[in-house]
Amino acid sequence: MEFLFNQNVQFYLLAYALGGIPFGMILAKFFAGVNVKESGSGSIGATNVLRVVKETNPSLAKKLGAATLALDALKGIAVVLAAKYFEMSESVVWLVAVLAVVGHCFSPYLWFEGGKGVATGMGVMAVMLPVETAIALAVWAIAAKTIRISSLSSMMGLLALIIASFILHPDMFHAPVLFIAFILFYKHIPNFVRLFKGEEKRVA
Repeated sequence: MEFLFNQNVQFYLLAYALGGIPFGMILAKFFAGVNVKESGSGSIGATNVLRVVKETNPSLAKKLGAATLALDALKGIAVVLAAKYFEMSESVVWLVAVLAVVGHCFSPYLWFEGGKGVATGMGVMAVMLPVETAIALAVWAIAAKTIRISSLSSMMGLLALIIASFILHPDMFHAPVLFIAFILFYKHIPNFVRLFKGEEKRVA
């Protein structure tokens, strides 16, 4: 058990544990009395919180959706900034970022189920690749405004981030970025299936 006293390992565990906190589920249950895991898409993310709570309380839905988005992003930002504060190596910080996203998508508190990882991914990327994240957010905002399909808008923003990272940092080791992108893509497969069937709902 000595490895648990290793600072790197402690940060890895912290990243996974913090990333796994299902803020959307907690907020929806506490303030709206609904279980988002059993409603809508079953996701614990902001979009499903907004959609599910909106059925009974539209004004509260927007607040809880925004709070979920902010908290899911902040947990990624916090753990990466903490790793940087303690002067961890670049590779360690990247692994911390990856584990925060893994924690959200495969939460230890939800029997390894979780959300889509977009907000937490955005949070860690905002620290690691701020310019690329700004580009991704701009693409996402335009797509969300015009297409109004959350999953498709998110994937367009993710693709923009990946392309921008290769252009702006061609010599960077891109494996962590691509791994996070793969997780987000994997978690969105059900959305793509619904999209191809014409069943994916638009965000009003």
